[in-house]
Amino acid sequence: MRKMMISAIFLILTFIFTETSYSQKYHTTSSRALKAYKMGQTAFDYIDYANAEHFFSQAIQADGDFCEAYLMLGELMAKQKRYNEAALNYQKAVRLDSLAWPQVFFALANSELYSGDYSRALVHYKVYLEQKNTLEKNRELAEKNIKNCEFAITAMKNPVPFNPESVGEGINTADDEYWPSITVDGQTLMFTRQTKPDKSNQGRSNYSQEDFYISYLRDRKWQNAVNAGAPLNTDQNEGAQSLSSDGTYMYFTACGRPGGLGSCDIYFSALHDGKWSMPVNLGSPVNTPYWETQPSVNATGKMLFFSSNRPGGSGGKDLWYSVYKQNGKWSVPKNLGKTINTSGDEISPFIHFDGRTLYFSSDGRPGMGGLDIYFSKMDDDTTWSEPVNLGYPINTFNDEMGLTIESGGQKAYFSSQREANEGKNIYTFQLYDAVRPDPVAYLKGNVTDKMTGKMLIADYELVNLSTGKTIVSNLTDDNGNFLVCLPSGFNYGLSVSKKGYLFYSENFTFEGKHSAMEPFIKKILLSPFRVGEKMLLSNVFYEVDSWQLKKESLTELNKLCTLLKDNKQLKVEISGYTDATGTDEHNLQLSEKRALSVVDYLVENGVPAGRLSYKGYGNTSPVGDNITSEGRKLNRRTEVKIIEYSEN
Repeated sequence: MRKMMISAIFLILTFIFTETSYSQKYHTTSSRALKAYKMGQTAFDYIDYANAEHFFSQAIQADGDFCEAYLMLGELMAKQKRYNEAALNYQKAVRLDSLAWPQVFFALANSELYSGDYSRALVHYKVYLEQKNTLEKNRELAEKNIKNCEFAITAMKNPVPFNPESVGEGINTADDEYWPSITVDGQTLMFTRQTKPDKSNQGRSNYSQEDFYISYLRDRKWQNAVNAGAPLNTDQNEGAQSLSSDGTYMYFTACGRPGGLGSCDIYFSALHDGKWSMPVNLGSPVNTPYWETQPSVNATGKMLFFSSNRPGGSGGKDLWYSVYKQNGKWSVPKNLGKTINTSGDEISPFIHFDGRTLYFSSDGRPGMGGLDIYFSKMDDDTTWSEPVNLGYPINTFNDEMGLTIESGGQKAYFSSQREANEGKNIYTFQLYDAVRPDPVAYLKGNVTDKMTGKMLIADYELVNLSTGKTIVSNLTDDNGNFLVCLPSGFNYGLSVSKKGYLFYSENFTFEGKHSAMEPFIKKILLSPFRVGEKMLLSNVFYEVDSWQLKKESLTELNKLCTLLKDNKQLKVEISGYTDATGTDEHNLQLSEKRALSVVDYLVENGVPAGRLSYKGYGNTSPVGDNITSEGRKLNRRTEVKIIEYSEN
């Protein structure tokens, strides 16, 4: 959108100066000033901006009332995004002759808008709209920017809390650092660094270079960032990455690569043994012959948001999303719709770890003038709430983008050029309450062999028992570790399994006591197949004082079916236990019937009855105190015990 405005300014001034040249009438009688001015025009046409500025300045020194020189100097500054200087030169030209080129009020107002002088910009946009013979396209932009000015003036009178702090020397350097992404535990920060060209050498090093860097948090301080290395980083540019919640894989943008589908495509890479894999183009239908970039993957890895100018959008760049299907492929992307997307540009999506709060940048709705950051909440039907501007001074007349928010929802990371003599750096600030996402905690687990202590690569699955939906299903890393972020307030079932081992299961409720600062940490011991080994069926539930299985039990019982079918050498006993509530006789009968109900389910689902036995133990072997509700809950359990096992 901003490029369109700059192009419009250039067209206006080209028309102005063509007419002026034709009539050969200038606001100067100084031959020295006119000579310097024409030399400046030649340099400007050849995009030699340094000499153009030199000659236009010489023309003004020769004649301080030379309107055309001020106008061209204003155009030159605007092209270099030196909007404050552009506005000053346009203002001088208007003061010298406000009637000679009334169309220039549009260029003046744009420069004032992009330098934050909203009151003057508002006046000059209105003056421009009073002119005759103006371009309809520019009139539409002027009307739009009047709304921006009005919004900005109000926003500046009502600033939001904002106190950014640098993330430190371990990350920020004299080069540009931007596009931060952070893991759910807040311990790993990946970002893009653009190194300056080395003018002392010849060849490729004369170009700026974008690469990924990683820093780790130690003792509340970000350590010196390290280059992510090959094959992730190349001699081409990589950027706009989205790191998975556990830091084991990422999506990013690369442009113009061999085998690419469009100008810019989205790529995938995974972390193995401390090294990133060879990046893979996601291919169709995510990538197209158009522009796909700035991916953001949700915490479960099942939804991928990105920006694209593909057909079917609202105009400009739109936000889209794709869903990862069970067949291992991404679905045909869907447009986020007109609640989010506008006729302008929507870019830089970030989906928070809560899975429903989206932050993005847009220049298509009332804002501070450039790209502003907004947020919206997704409902269960994937519709979105009306976007809310994060406010001033988070948003300014500059382009704001690339916001990332840690799992607790309080701390935000972003990049900005805060000082004119510095590049972009990464900053952090406390996000004010009204625009925070839902806080998310995380489960951090480690899986080892119960007998040897050896770290195991195992399958783990987490199910939301309240909804029956699988939250995540994945493998631990090489050290047996896994990390999953979880919205609070739900009941979850955890299952960990590996060939040759009894599986582990547990259920728990994530509540406010588990925060990002105090995660739920589990040390999981898997028991290898051996006679006498036991396995707790934590996610098998019964109706109160009944042996009727609840539907929440089916996921775990099906896992047990699979385990027994895949390991025909196993014979097991299903053991039932109760708490001490009620008589011993009642508890013994109840525990036996509950064990039998599990056996019946297994037989109905294809497990031979000859490999199964059952027994009720009542309240004879408590593992809890039988006094508190938590203790009694532990005592009400179903176990599986290996009674016969042959490796042959």
